[in-house]
Order: sequence, then structure tokens, then C-alpha cells
Amino acid sequence: MIRVHHLNNSRSQRILWILEEMGLEYEIVPYQRDKETRLAPESLKQVHPLGKSPVLEDGDLKIAESGAIVDYLVRTYGGGEFGPGAGAQGYNAYMEWLHFAEGSAMLPFMLALYTGRLGEAATPLGPRIQSEIANHLSYMADRLGDRDFFVGDQLTGADIMLVFVLEVAAVSGAIGAFPNLKAYLERMQARPAYGHALERGGPYQLGA
Repeated sequence: MIRVHHLNNSRSQRILWILEEMGLEYEIVPYQRDKETRLAPESLKQVHPLGKSPVLEDGDLKIAESGAIVDYLVRTYGGGEFGPGAGAQGYNAYMEWLHFAEGSAMLPFMLALYTGRLGEAATPLGPRIQSEIANHLSYMADRLGDRDFFVGDQLTGADIMLVFVLEVAAVSGAIGAFPNLKAYLERMQARPAYGHALERGGPYQLGA
């Protein structure tokens, strides 16, 4: 049985979503953020040294990092769906998007989150951070265009990864300047499997 160590309001919602899309059976081990600090509980360090979520267990395998987990699930249980195989058309684009989500796109959002707590001391950094956010969202908007998905003509692990980025952008208001990204996000959130993942994982409110 697949087990997901799931922290509320976190990237682990991605993992529940792709598991629902794949129709796989899984068990959730829930964790709640501290109401004051918004940090993960210390008990997660008993699962992984970093004390972060998601962590997926599948038999003897234990794997962290949402991108690595999505990649593992697609390769192991995808059955030729949810991502092109190595050497197939679109594979390199798929892998680029899979890593872009955390490797590039999330960094300026995290900087905005942390520097926002510094007040006026962070003012000099603000324009550069916002410029990078706009740069990444513009790139995404241009590459998506009027297509339904970022790679190919069906949902892939890349979409699973990128939707979290756009949810963060929606909370900050940055997505408003990119109508096609906003429409794409709404389509993804309307998918039945996305709704089922919310039912299983509990309330999901980024920025709370």
C-alpha cells in the first residue's frame, strides 16, 4: 500500500492529486502545521531528516521531494500515461517543466514570502523579486498559449507540478495579468480527481 505523509496546505497536495488521477489506492498519514509558526510539526523528522512533506512510502521505498515522487509514480504506475517515456517525443520538454516548477518558478515566490516579513528592510529587493515572478509567469503563459496542457494533449506530471506554482501566483494576485494561466488553473482545479484529492487531504488554503 502506498502511504503519503501529508502536511496540510503544502506541496503534498500534488501527490494526492496525481494518485487520484491514476486511480491508485493509498493511505494518508496526516500532519498539521503549527498555528503560530506555520511550520511543519517536529514529528515529520521521524519520517525524513528534513522534517518536510511530502514523503511517499511504497513498500520498502521511501522518497521525498514532490518532483521526484511525481516522476517515480509516472514511471512506475503511469502505464504509458501522465508523461512521455525517455526518448519519446516531448520527453525533454516534459522533464524541463517537471523540474522548472521547483528549480526556477518557486524561488521568487518563496523570496517574496520571507522578505515580506522583514517590512521596510526588504524594500530594495522587492522590484527584483517581482520582476522574476513576472518573468517566470510570462514564460509559462507564452509556452502554454491556448493549449490545454503544457506537454502533449493530456495531463502529465508536469501539469501536476506547475499547478501548485499557479496556485501560489493566484494567492499573491500575480496570475491576474495572465488570463490563459488563470483559465488553465481553473480547468485543472475543476478536474474530478483534483476534487477527490481535496476530499481526502482536507482543507487546502495556501497563504493562510
